[in-house]
Amino acid sequence: MDKKIILLTNDDGIEAKGLSTLYNILKKDKKFDIRVVAPDKESSAVGHAITVFDPISVRKKYKNGVFFGYAVDGTPADCVKLAIKAILDKTPDLLISGINRGANLGDNIIYSGTVSAATEGTVYDVSSIAVSVDNLKDLDYSYAAKFTNKIANLILDNGGLPKGTILNINIPDVLEDNIKGVKITCQSDAKFKDIFIKRVDPRGRDYYWMDGEFAKVSGSKNGDYSAIKDNYISVTPIHYDMTDYKAIKYFKKWKIDKKI
Repeated sequence: MDKKIILLTNDDGIEAKGLSTLYNILKKDKKFDIRVVAPDKESSAVGHAITVFDPISVRKKYKNGVFFGYAVDGTPADCVKLAIKAILDKTPDLLISGINRGANLGDNIIYSGTVSAATEGTVYDVSSIAVSVDNLKDLDYSYAAKFTNKIANLILDNGGLPKGTILNINIPDVLEDNIKGVKITCQSDAKFKDIFIKRVDPRGRDYYWMDGEFAKVSGSKNGDYSAIKDNYISVTPIHYDMTDYKAIKYFKKWKIDKKI
């Protein structure tokens, strides 16, 4: 039986611990053929940006003398485009973006390079998931990688994901025994409260450094943020079709025509 091709990418860069941990776990599953195409440097919070006015360099990456994958001087979405249309000899059966350092919850998913890479996979009709752990520090990704391997098998055993649907998976940063379970969630209204720290450079010019934290969430307990804070794994089906279908009827009442 032919192995299923899994494409790995991320936005933390090809050197990221989360990526290498996931690679090592998936490589042990003899059903999978693992390919890595990832940014050559940190590319967090770039959203769905793509490179159109500059060339994109690609180089082979080796670890301990063994070929690991391709490092791309571009965005996470660039990596997926290049992988599917130029680098790989076959379209992957599954795309996994991660494992990301730091959760992608609520409104933050629109900025996420991790989620955007998965979104780009669905543009090419590839079943795609984004996986993140709720911690911004280096951590132990082993449980998250094993859980991702489980999800990968479930997706492939069930014939893939529905067309255009991404699974945005967030895992709480607690010991495995403290994880209460898995919840299928919706995107919450969690927002990041931006804080800009003003400083002055050696030449007397002002500059700002952005920091912040999640603001209080008022949304449903079925949301991704509440699940993570209650020590559940959050699995949120999301879709890149941003049409507000509920609003179509409302705007039709406006009777907009072409006259100025």
